[in-house]
Amino acid sequence: MSSNKIIECVPNFSEGRDLEKVEKIVNAFRAKEGVKLLDYSTDKDHNRMVVTVVGEPNALKKAVIEAIGIAVQVIDLNHHKGQHPRMGAVDVVPFIPIRNVSMEEAVNLSKEVGQEVAERYGLPVFLYEKAASAPHRENLATIRKGEFEGLKEKMTLPEWKPDFGPDQPHPTAGGVVIGARMPLVAYNVNLNTNKLEIADSIAKKVRFLGGGLRFCKAMGVELTERGIVQVSMNLTDFTKTAIYRAHELVRIEANRYGVSVVGAEIIGLVPMDALIDTAAYYLGLEDFSTKQVLETHLME
Repeated sequence: MSSNKIIECVPNFSEGRDLEKVEKIVNAFRAKEGVKLLDYSTDKDHNRMVVTVVGEPNALKKAVIEAIGIAVQVIDLNHHKGQHPRMGAVDVVPFIPIRNVSMEEAVNLSKEVGQEVAERYGLPVFLYEKAASAPHRENLATIRKGEFEGLKEKMTLPEWKPDFGPDQPHPTAGGVVIGARMPLVAYNVNLNTNKLEIADSIAKKVRFLGGGLRFCKAMGVELTERGIVQVSMNLTDFTKTAIYRAHELVRIEANRYGVSVVGAEIIGLVPMDALIDTAAYYLGLEDFSTKQVLETHLME
């Protein structure tokens, strides 16, 4: 991979249980010139896979389009159940500028991908975040409300006409949300209770829409296999809503229910600065920065 323009893509696929299907999708990112697969993780409870891949714009574009095509072939949302909301076999595809790339270029790439997958696979495409065609389409949760099951009816409304593709959902793959955004941190906090209503209540209080943290989206999720629940969060700007702040607010709100935090997890990759900030808080480090991290100098 050359050192010129690098873009990150973090597509979310609605399959986290059938590993054969997972591997078919992920293979689209393997052994491709100009593309590097950094990470992929699956969750059985969410029934979802998150892939993190970086690459040069054109090479990344081709790989993402190929992966979307495979997902449309192997995933049937009529038989899909999971804790995480979803409206498509490929639920959301964000492009993130990393190096020598402007947000405008990331937006343009997202539109190119959206137009091509609409034409090639018959998918309705909704542009979101920085690529959104209207203010009411910026927020992913707003676009996804009603999920796959409610998409056909939703798309009869003039305000929910797709940006690309047919005016009705794909019969098995639904629709896809594509756009461009800044890096986010997917951070989940696990609680020692199996009562989903408690996680839901906490999520409503910590997320921005409920009067909580400005750059936090949150929802309650049931982890059936473990017999517990979690508050699943997306921190859309970790420089303003830090991991430690979100973690501690969940802990504070959990106290009112006599519930404790029993663990946490990061989904996918995370910027080093986000971890440095949190480590400095919990260790009480003064004026600590990435310049004091050994590996930072090794990468120079």
